[in-house]
Formats: sequence, C-alpha cells, structure tokens
Amino acid sequence: MAAEFDVIVWGASGFTGRLVTEYIAENYGIGRELRWAIAGRQKEKLEALRTTLVGNGEVNSLPILIADSNNRKSLDELVRQTKVICTTVGPYALYGTALVEACVESGTDYCDLTGEVQWMHRIIESQEDKAKETGARIVHTCGFDSIPSDLGTYFAQEKMMERQNVYAKKVTARMGRSSGSASGGTIASLLNVLDEAKKDPSIRRVMGDPYSLCHPSSIRGKDGSDQSTFKYDTTFSQWTSPFVMATINGRVVRRSNALLKYRWGEDFQYDEAQLCKSLSKAIFATAAMGIGIGLVSFAPTRNLIEKRLPKPGEGPDEAARIRGFFEMFIHASHPTDVKKDLRAKVTGDRDPGYGSTSKMLAESAICLALDEKQSGGGIWTPSSALGSLLIDRLIKNAGLSFELVPID
Repeated sequence: MAAEFDVIVWGASGFTGRLVTEYIAENYGIGRELRWAIAGRQKEKLEALRTTLVGNGEVNSLPILIADSNNRKSLDELVRQTKVICTTVGPYALYGTALVEACVESGTDYCDLTGEVQWMHRIIESQEDKAKETGARIVHTCGFDSIPSDLGTYFAQEKMMERQNVYAKKVTARMGRSSGSASGGTIASLLNVLDEAKKDPSIRRVMGDPYSLCHPSSIRGKDGSDQSTFKYDTTFSQWTSPFVMATINGRVVRRSNALLKYRWGEDFQYDEAQLCKSLSKAIFATAAMGIGIGLVSFAPTRNLIEKRLPKPGEGPDEAARIRGFFEMFIHASHPTDVKKDLRAKVTGDRDPGYGSTSKMLAESAICLALDEKQSGGGIWTPSSALGSLLIDRLIKNAGLSFELVPID
C-alpha cells in the first residue's frame, strides 16, 4: 500500500524540529507536491506550531500525528504512513533506537542529526542486515556533522576523477571560519557519550577506533588516532588544533569509502582539524578543548557547567542564526603529482548548529523521498546514499556551496 506522506518530521515542536518545519513550509509549501506532516508527543504544541506555519484559515492542510518514543506500537503506526521519517529527537542513544527499529521493520526510509558514534555502531551491528532485507534506507549524520565533511570529500573526489582521472588516496579536511554556537542537542549527546563511556569501557574502544563505523570484516586503512594537539599543517601552511567533530566526521567518511566499495582506494586516508591563524591561537584552542572535556568529565564541575550550557530545545534567536556561517576546506592529494592536487570549499550561510543543520536535514529527507534511489536498504552515510543528488539540492535550496578553490 502506498504511503500517505512523503515525509513526516518527528519532534517537530522542538527547537530544531521547528526550524526544519519552517524551512519545508517556506520552500515546499503546504498541501502541494510534497506530502508532509508533523509529529510528536504533545498535540497542543504541534497545533500551536501548525498555526504559526499556516494560519487559522488553513489549519487542516498540515496533518498532525501523535506517537510516543516509549510506545513501540505507536511508532510502528507512525512510520507505516510515510516514505521517510525525519527526526530531530536526541540524544538518539536515549530516544532513537525504537524509531530506527520501527523504520527498519516496515521498510521506511529514515534520516537524523546524530553524531553519536557509539549509538551508530550499535545500530549498524543490530539493524544493518534487517534493513537490507526490508529495503529501509537509514541515513545518519545529516546535519553539520557530517554533511560538510562527508559530501565535501565526495565532491572533491568526483572532481579529482573528472579532472585527473584518478581518486585521491588522501583527503585533508580543515575547518575554517565559522560563527555560531553548539546546539543544546549536540551538547546533550556529547555528555551522554561521556556518561556511557564511564559505565562501559568498550565504548571508549569504539570511540577510539577510526574504523568503528565500518563492518568488522571491512578492510582497514592506514588512519590512526584523531589529532589531539596543536600541529603545523604543511598542506595548508597554517597551524591547526583538534576539531571537536573530527571523531564523528572521520569515521563517517571512512564508512562512506567502504560503502562505496572502496572507490577511493583500500588505502584511502582522511584526517580533520581546525585551522588557526597563529601558533598561540592553536595552543589556546587545544588547551580550551582539553580543559572543557576534563571539566565536564568531573562531576562537581560538570554540574556547574551544565547550568550554563544550552539545553535540548534551546538555541539562538533568528538574528543570531542569520548572522552565522561556516566554511570547510577539503584538500584532495593526487597520488603521484602534488601539482595536480585539488582543494574544495564547502560553505553554509547560517550558523552550523541550527540554521544550516536544519536545512541540511530537511533536504536530506526530501531527497530520500522524491529523488531517484541510488542505494538499496541498509545503514548509509549521506554521500553513499544520496551523493550528487543531495549536493545539488543543498546548493539550489539550502544556502550551501561546494566549489573548487585555488591552492595557495
């Protein structure tokens, strides 16, 4: 039986969920070609959101669906009504497993904003084979982590093949300038990872393994630990510091290569860090990151810090989101001739944690729902599932750019 909806936004009344629904309403309309609905636990909040989107005169044109993350039957009923579930409800390790299982069981496509490596590792282990059977395409990391890194690498590699007839064996990603704050959901997810790692030493091994999102039988490349200190980068002729998202992004990119049947080579290497304007800034950023992780790992100081951090469902106002932006550079190294190296730049016109992330997630869901399928069922990354189709959508609709830039 054909699904009633193309996309259901789950958690629509939350902070990021509202941004996703506002974006879809503004760019795709309500009651038009895209058949979509909003869903969550609390009908009153969803009704209030709908009123802000459509006004009282068209109140019935945007359907509302009610379900509960703790009630598997209600989730089963929800996912059977749509082609794609688009979820903003995290931390996913706490609230996402049952929804993924429901989607896998029913063959419903799914996308989320998770950056929780330990949870994705569990989902891959428990759900990948079943998803292949049912045809459900489960696509994690469809926000700032990890679309700029993952699709940026895909874009640079495709350009390398187009221009040089070869793929780069090594890709170096560097976060450039940005303006914006980490989302409350991202912070909650990071804190939950720390909590899980304290209780279960195996999670520390998963987080430390650069290939932890690849199948155990996959070919392991040469990559080791993520950058943990300040370092001078000769490729970019700049000092760098560790980038907090590298632990997530690197594992996603390596999984993409494996899912693409090692298109970029069995010995493909990837690393990611933050560009800094000077040695002193690199030292400061490295120290600040280390101190921050240490403080939130220590119970007494964590309690004090948590009171000052944004909570899930909280975020900056519209003006701050509009002022925000990000840029990431992707350097693809030619296997034999440095003169043939290519460098790509990925930019977003809103703050990375909220404004750009909500647009990236919305377009990922719509790409899954409406565009030609490039993959069957399974647990996918954005580039391996959606590739150039999603890049085109992000450029056309979502304020992102993917372009080659000169190498200084």
